[in-house]
Amino acid sequence: MRISIIAALPGELKPLVANWQRVRSGPRGTAKWVVAQNGDTWIAVCAGMGADAVRRAYAAAVSDGPVDMLVSVGWAGALATEILPSTAYVVTEVIDAQTGEHFSFSHERQLRLITTARVADAAEKKRLAATYPGAALVDMEAATVARLATMHNLPVLCIKGVSDAVGANLPDLNSFIDANGQMRMASFLAHIALRPQVWPSLLHLGRNSARAADAMRDLILEFMKEKDVKQFIRTGSI
Repeated sequence: MRISIIAALPGELKPLVANWQRVRSGPRGTAKWVVAQNGDTWIAVCAGMGADAVRRAYAAAVSDGPVDMLVSVGWAGALATEILPSTAYVVTEVIDAQTGEHFSFSHERQLRLITTARVADAAEKKRLAATYPGAALVDMEAATVARLATMHNLPVLCIKGVSDAVGANLPDLNSFIDANGQMRMASFLAHIALRPQVWPSLLHLGRNSARAADAMRDLILEFMKEKDVKQFIRTGSI
């Protein structure tokens, strides 16, 4: 099998691909790693945040040949108090907030994620939780991965690590995301340098994101051993 893991940012994949082969990255902001294991080829790609970046990542993933499965991986924000930062979850339902499309991967257990076009702050998380009862997570990419899987008749798995709690008080990140879905780090650092009140929350975000990336790696490595999507979805989270 050829299985493609699609993420937004290198940090989401860093613990997983530490010993994988880095290959030509393709368009600006796109990074790609490959590893062979037990006869399978695993291709991990990130190309930035948002739907357009997912489509670029998918194009890079299939540039050497078609794939047999897609895995959506990356950081997500919590929409419920019981969803704790630094943990990772197997998502069973994705809803695109822009189109209203639903993508369901299991009828046995439910963990709902909402995909939006922007990074959700605390106020937006509150609105999403009220609009989509039972929703647990919010991200910017999973719905596009699920849509691509549907278009190409591929099985899909969604694994998300929680980077920020439901009430996390973070600065507005959307102003610092460029057209390619990449953070304009120089501008962002200059912005927060004058706002020490946000430093503690950003430190928490960094620690939680790193731990969540480790948790996602552990779930992905577990899945790499069995490759049974239906059985794996039943395992839930770590």
